Amino acid sequence: MTKTDLQARIQQLLDHLVAEGVERGVQVAVYQNGELVVDAWAGAMDVNGAPVDGDTLFPVFSVTKGFAATLVHILAERGVVDYDAPIAVVWPEFAAAGKGGITLRQALNHSAGLQNIPSGLKAEDLADWDRMCAVLAAEAPAFEPGTMASYHAITYSWLVGEVLRRADGRDFPTLLREEIASPLGLEHLYCGMPESVDKPVAVLDEPGVEAPEDDGKPAAIPAWVQPLYVFMNRRDAQRACMPATSGVITARAIALHYAALLPGGVDGVELLPPERVRLATEPQGLLRGNGEPAFWGLGYQRHEHLTRPGGEQVAFGHNGYGGSSGWADPSRGLAVGITKNLLGQHDTIATVQALLVEGN
Repeated sequence: MTKTDLQARIQQLLDHLVAEGVERGVQVAVYQNGELVVDAWAGAMDVNGAPVDGDTLFPVFSVTKGFAATLVHILAERGVVDYDAPIAVVWPEFAAAGKGGITLRQALNHSAGLQNIPSGLKAEDLADWDRMCAVLAAEAPAFEPGTMASYHAITYSWLVGEVLRRADGRDFPTLLREEIASPLGLEHLYCGMPESVDKPVAVLDEPGVEAPEDDGKPAAIPAWVQPLYVFMNRRDAQRACMPATSGVITARAIALHYAALLPGGVDGVELLPPERVRLATEPQGLLRGNGEPAFWGLGYQRHEHLTRPGGEQVAFGHNGYGGSSGWADPSRGLAVGITKNLLGQHDTIATVQALLVEGN
């Protein structure tokens, strides 16, 4: 399929999904072998009909985890962090409650046993970096670290982000700007959107979803932060730095980030060498609580189903709650970003994936 054909087919798909009411606002960007081959969008930022374009910012939830993982691997490549060193080496307070042996690897592959937000907190606390780090440093693991994988949906923010801050000295927004956004020429790439930025952000919606009853127990995603779409529509949440979930990004930026992780990179920028990417995407040999194999490498999700048969390197990336996504497929030279604001109504990820696999 030619570049022109692929752009036309993706644009036609997005227009159709919006016209049918299964999407409200949506963006798709695709790089192949370092070239932007799809840059498509359709629909509205909100119920009032403000149009989406290629520069519209979207909250993307756990897509943010992929950017955090890239920062870890950049610093690992420089010897600033070590996957298998105990977190307490750089964060001594973290050794409390029997956590002295938990490693950065276990934080990245979701086996640290700290998946739950402790009880007694409220949504506003998530924006207080020092408070959340202190709370997690005092917490005991829910299971023996390294024995299984359980999704650290929000706590990944501080488990990973504080290690980076302690080891490097820069806070997460600065690392994101200096190590990813600036090299790639991205003006608007945020995890903790600055007060100085007043650019409109697409408004999320998830019809029929309400907050569950709060039983007061620790949880990976507590009732008091739900519905998630309501939380991430809040400007204070968009301005909070939560490297697991508070990214405010375009599909174009997501795709460009993953293009820069493929061999040869994009526009002269290769964020990581291929061997480091290989290390970052290796299977970790862990099972989830349901007995099924965990699909996380070191911070990235492994997408074996997207990898070309016989491909030497697995596709990898990270999906976000409600349907945003970013991934790279070294076997096809593809890097993809998807954003949307009508959550959970249609599996646009799978539809776009099918078109790309069919065309490549």
